[in-house]
Amino acid sequence: MKRGTAISTLFLVVGGGWLAYRSIAGAMPAPWTADGFGTWVAAAMTMGIFSFLAGDNPFYKFTESLFIGVSAAYWMVVGFWTTLVPNLFGKLAPGFVSEHLLPGLMENGVVPKPDLSYLIPLVFGILLLWRLMPSGGWISRWSLALILGTTAGLRLIGFLVSDFIGQVRNGIMPLVVTSAARAIDWGASVSNVVTTAAVISGLVYFFFSKEHKGLFGRVSRVGIWVLMVTFGAGFGYTVMGRIALLVGRFEFILYDWLKVGSR
Repeated sequence: MKRGTAISTLFLVVGGGWLAYRSIAGAMPAPWTADGFGTWVAAAMTMGIFSFLAGDNPFYKFTESLFIGVSAAYWMVVGFWTTLVPNLFGKLAPGFVSEHLLPGLMENGVVPKPDLSYLIPLVFGILLLWRLMPSGGWISRWSLALILGTTAGLRLIGFLVSDFIGQVRNGIMPLVVTSAARAIDWGASVSNVVTTAAVISGLVYFFFSKEHKGLFGRVSRVGIWVLMVTFGAGFGYTVMGRIALLVGRFEFILYDWLKVGSR
């Protein structure tokens, strides 16, 4: 037996014995109870993901495959009942759907009339699944092109209104802010000046029609600092969110499963 395997086996035996002793003593949820079984399964899945820190192993692969499979199945069921049933089948056969699948489809107790125009998305949906056929997979490109083109067009308008125009609107601000008593609000004024200078320097950095030399080059270098600060803040915010999730799993392991402390 290899040294690493022996150490892992010894760790599992000792750890399993300690967990069994605490479960029998009532110091932590027992896996043979209704409430404790769910806690043990969640803890085992968490430890399975954490086991990758010691290297790739079958326990991690099983946990990863289980997580992906359950997530895919869950979102498939959610998509079926929240999208296909009300938005497709409910439009083509509202009577059958409201009677057998979705009673809430009726409006004030009246079943809506069938809308045969929804046969078009039904056909495109079938064409999209044609990729799974042994031959003729190119047919699915028609549906894929329609989905990508429509989504790009709709999202472009949405992003222009919410992001681009919103940023331009928020970037137009007075450099001198006064209060109701006509006194200068130095804090708000300095903030607006710094924000305006950061926006201008960031835009100058992306202006490549002029060589970045002299004053223009110095402003563009300030724009680089602005971009780095922005990217760093965004990355730090993302990491902070992931660390919060990690802390949540540690709290679950220590407080809910092992019962070694209190929140």
